[in-house]
Parts: sequence; C-alpha cells; structure tokens
Amino acid sequence: MILARALVKSFGYRPVLRRVDLEIGAGEFVALFGPNGAGKTTLLRLLCGLARPNFGEIRVGGYRLPAEAEKAYRRLGVVLHQPLLYTDLNAEENLRFYARLYGLPQPAARIAEVLEMARLPLKRRDPVRDFSRGMQQRLALARAILHDPDVLIFDEPYTGLDPDGAAWLDSLLRDLAARGRTILMTTHDLERGLRLASRALVLVEGEISAYEDGGRWTEDGGRTNGE
Repeated sequence: MILARALVKSFGYRPVLRRVDLEIGAGEFVALFGPNGAGKTTLLRLLCGLARPNFGEIRVGGYRLPAEAEKAYRRLGVVLHQPLLYTDLNAEENLRFYARLYGLPQPAARIAEVLEMARLPLKRRDPVRDFSRGMQQRLALARAILHDPDVLIFDEPYTGLDPDGAAWLDSLLRDLAARGRTILMTTHDLERGLRLASRALVLVEGEISAYEDGGRWTEDGGRTNGE
C-alpha cells in the first residue's frame, strides 16, 4: 500500500533523505522512530504528495506520486504537524468542505459519526479558532478518516492531546488497525509506538538504520522487509 524506492531529498546542498527504501503492505501498522532532524517529517510529506523527491519512486494505494496524486488522495488520510483546518469555519463546516473535496455523497451522516467519534458533537457549530490544541487535533483526526481511507499517515498524532485524549487515540488506532487499514505513524513515544504497531523502523540521518519485527531489532542497512 505504501512503496518508496531510492528516495532522495535535499534542501540546497543539505541531504535530508539518502536513498530510502520503504514498503508497507496492506493492513500493516508501522511506527517510525528517529531523532529530531532525522528526516521523518520530510519522508511523510513526500509520501503524502506534499513535496517532491529529487530522485526516487513513490506509490500509495497502487498510484504513483505525483502523476496520479488525485487518485491516491482518495485512498489516503493524513495528519501532519499542521492540522489543515480552517479556523474561521466551525467543526461541521470544516468536515463538510473536506467531504466535498473527497466527493462523499450525502455526507451528513458520516460527518455526525466522525464528530461523535472525536468527542466533538456538542462543539460542531463552534469556530475552530476557539478550540484548544487538543480539540483541533481530534478534529484533524476526524478529517483524516472522514472518507474511510485505506492508508493513514500520521506525524506525531498525539501532539496536544491530554492523557484522556491520548488513550482515546490509542483506541482509535487499534480500531483502524483491526479493520485492516494501513498505518504509518511517527512518534517520539517508543513504548506506545511499539505497543500499537506491528512493525517499527528507525530513521537516522536520512537513512533507515534498523527495524523491529516480532520483538527483534535488526540493523537494516536501508532495507525494511528483513530480507
């Protein structure tokens, strides 16, 4: 569902990703770890089609980026550092906008469902600018799953959530994984990531240096499938 081959990304003369290979199959939940500056966010932005690599191939849901980006977006849900919400609109209006963007027919029931899921039904007509950071994050997660995508890419999705919100997100991720969704998530919380994910990768200085599968850490040398 997520395939990257020999990804290279530089900003000026500064290399950020160095021939990264990544393959995540349908229904896998992969946690991506690494220190600040390792290139995690850059990698996720490339996989979401929000940036272009200097070299390499990307496919999401079977579609090549950026050539088939519109088709890929219909199978992809994303939460990055910015919540991608319109703060002058209320919660319901934000979701209605994205429902139109994704071409959802008669979206009212689905909007009500994800607002309930995000514990925001009583806030549906409040402007997002009045939301706390945690409420905005929950709405961003509701936006990401609004169209029931096959592939979900989350960059530090626990940002801004209090312990109750973090427990709620744990439950949501488990449910998505149980329903066979493909998930790639970055997190600094090693314990939580290993507990939730079926596989883990470590990105260091723009290269995947190790992977964990079945409780065993292995130096990877750029591979991701243990072969």
